[in-house]
Amino acid sequence: MQEDATTHRAARPTDAQIAGIARRIDRPVVLVGLMGAGKSTVGRKLAMLLGKSFVDADEEIEEAAQLSIAEIFSEFGEAYFRDGERRVIARLIEEHDGIIATGGGAFVNDETRALILDRAIAVWIDCSIDTLVERTSRRNTRPLLRDGDPREILTHLRRDREPAYAQAHIRVPSDDGPHIETAVAIIEAIDRWL
Repeated sequence: MQEDATTHRAARPTDAQIAGIARRIDRPVVLVGLMGAGKSTVGRKLAMLLGKSFVDADEEIEEAAQLSIAEIFSEFGEAYFRDGERRVIARLIEEHDGIIATGGGAFVNDETRALILDRAIAVWIDCSIDTLVERTSRRNTRPLLRDGDPREILTHLRRDREPAYAQAHIRVPSDDGPHIETAVAIIEAIDRWL
């Protein structure tokens, strides 16, 4: 059953409570969701709070391929990218017990999703389209947003990907407020889910 952080709001946990929750986490926490949801930024803050490592799967893919994500898409196509992405995420889950941020489409791939659900704690960071459009407009490095209206593309992606994202163990909304608040909400939701 999916833990939904929208239904709970209590006082922020103390450092000692967070440390206790961190000790109970026995596998990597994998952040999923659309581009612009804040997976990398929230992931870094989450790792800091929990005293765990952080790794960005997209950065690891770029390092392994010696190409940017946009270049991989352009030169080899999305199917090739998704296959490499799955292999990198599998390696990261094996090597890291901390926080892993994934690209927006990773959890949509059936094999990658099954791997994450089986061997990690999947956390869907969910945002409104307005928030996603605002956040993704800050950088021109998103291959899927290059050819069209970002709002239309993101709306279409959300509609198509939501059934996959909804399979995550935990869903946490992230629209307004500092990313640290989303990180704390994730910790609280993991605590309840465990």
